[in-house]
Amino acid sequence: MLDLIPVRTGQTTAEALRASTALARVADEAGYQRFWVAEHHNMPAVASTNPPVLIALLASATQRIRVGSGGVMLPNHAPLVVAEQFSLLESAFPGRIDLGIGRAPGSDPVTNWALRLGGGGTEDGVDQFATNVQNLIKMMSPAGVGLQVSGQTYELHATPNAVSEPTIWLLGSSDYSARLAAEQGLPYVFAHHFSGEGTAAALQLYRDSFRPSETLDSPRTFLTLNASVAPTAAEAERLALPQLIQMAGMRSGRPLTPQLTVEQAEADDFLSSKAPLVDAMRAKWVIGDPDTAAERVAKLAAEFGVDEVMISPVGGAFDNTTMDASPAREQTLRLLAAALA
Repeated sequence: MLDLIPVRTGQTTAEALRASTALARVADEAGYQRFWVAEHHNMPAVASTNPPVLIALLASATQRIRVGSGGVMLPNHAPLVVAEQFSLLESAFPGRIDLGIGRAPGSDPVTNWALRLGGGGTEDGVDQFATNVQNLIKMMSPAGVGLQVSGQTYELHATPNAVSEPTIWLLGSSDYSARLAAEQGLPYVFAHHFSGEGTAAALQLYRDSFRPSETLDSPRTFLTLNASVAPTAAEAERLALPQLIQMAGMRSGRPLTPQLTVEQAEADDFLSSKAPLVDAMRAKWVIGDPDTAAERVAKLAAEFGVDEVMISPVGGAFDNTTMDASPAREQTLRLLAAALA
């Protein structure tokens, strides 16, 4: 599953973190294979700002599940810093760490400046993305990487004596990422939960262009899905309302706010003016009772030929929901896991 660590009306960051930690334990117990956290900045409804810190927290709170980034936006960071962070995580939790890497800075201009120029990144982080990915992978390997600086070769190691490495995934929602993942022989994740557009074409481009590498001999893919699952379809639709408003607002230029509760969403007339947009989004999501949702997930996995599906549980909270819990998201994970089993 993918977690943006949503922050709802009246909720503190500390409470949102406790809710997501409890959610990770549910995913672990229910048999999910991965729990990934995103990288988003300066957003009032998203607390998932720093994947390495969150991964350490969540891996410590779980027993079996792989924990990773979905993803680290590499242009925002010096590659060596990311390599050091994830090498340490892999050393602390061997065999349980994934490093998903993205290319889009994904924020407003001021935040981009603070992250990149003001915070240690580089102006050419996007242009040098392919090279930086290669160097990052080599830095985390036991052999390290040799970099040419002022005519001399310098060795760089992310950690003194690595015995294992995180699994690297390349994330994307465009032809560029699909092509680069294929060229470098990396597993590829398509962000289907963004818009649901271009999925088949990007995955096919990746498969057609794939070149085997030392770590991967054949294409490996998964896609991400927004999901709201409840005992009845009507309840699942109701729980999806806050996230539908959030996403429709982002695409319509509505000012960002903490996520509404279900009752607040039902009282908001914003969606009535955005019916075509909302209907198009809803059609790409998985919303329904457990059997219907499981059938939909299996159908999409078969349609796109992916090895895995990553669920982003989007069920909202009610006015009286405990602030440090997210029962609707936990419900989605439990019901969907049971139905798929």
